[in-house]
Amino acid sequence: MLRDITLGQYYPKDSVIHRLDPRVKITAVLVYIVMLFLVRDFTGYGVSLLAVIAVTAASGVPFRFILRGMRPIAVIILLTFILNLFLYPGTILLSLGPLHITEQGLHQALFMVCRLVLLIFGTALLTYTTKPMKLTDGMESLMSPLSRFGFPSHEIAIIMSIALRFIPMLVQEADKIMKAQQARGADFESGNIVRRVKSLMPLFIPLFVGAFRIAQDLAMAMEARCYRGGSGRTRLHTMKLEKRDGAAILLLSAYAAVILAERVLSGMFF
Repeated sequence: MLRDITLGQYYPKDSVIHRLDPRVKITAVLVYIVMLFLVRDFTGYGVSLLAVIAVTAASGVPFRFILRGMRPIAVIILLTFILNLFLYPGTILLSLGPLHITEQGLHQALFMVCRLVLLIFGTALLTYTTKPMKLTDGMESLMSPLSRFGFPSHEIAIIMSIALRFIPMLVQEADKIMKAQQARGADFESGNIVRRVKSLMPLFIPLFVGAFRIAQDLAMAMEARCYRGGSGRTRLHTMKLEKRDGAAILLLSAYAAVILAERVLSGMFF
């Protein structure tokens, strides 16, 4: 299961999506998130799904790679569905003892699951198609106007980049610990869900120790290279917008316009 966690990983590919300016991709993800929360019905989610499929196809990232990364959060998706299904008031369709499935609850459960899946599916493309250093440079560039007010844009960007980079590293560390304990007779796969959760408890202490060791090694490496923050730093490759970035901005504007139009029309007629 740990091998299925692909969040934060970069998928190397020479595609038009990979070559886009990181600032454009970060802006696109932010607009995409806002549009998802503005959608009022499944028509808007259908438009968002088509947009995500088109971007994924253009990026060259295999769909099975992305779907594999969705497996670890299946429990969260299922829990979201159940909570909305049974705890939302409305017209009762089915009663299971003290629990009631309502028409409005079923609609809300499907609606929230679609939003959660599309949110994870779409935002994961950012890390799949952008190298960590480019992602850091893009975030720093977008937040640079705030530096005039004392906002530490470079430090925030590097923290976010390191946090994303730590996800696959911690997954690998946990996988090594699990294999070491299984070689000593530990069982992580048999029994019910409660027993499996309890069997994972011995992983946490060595995992935290390993995480602090990695963090210490990273801090020492940064100090050895005279890292002192973003003040006065220069870049080998400067970012500049190209024609493909302009085309991506136009497509993003068209997507946002369709979602906003759908929201207005749905509010008018429903």
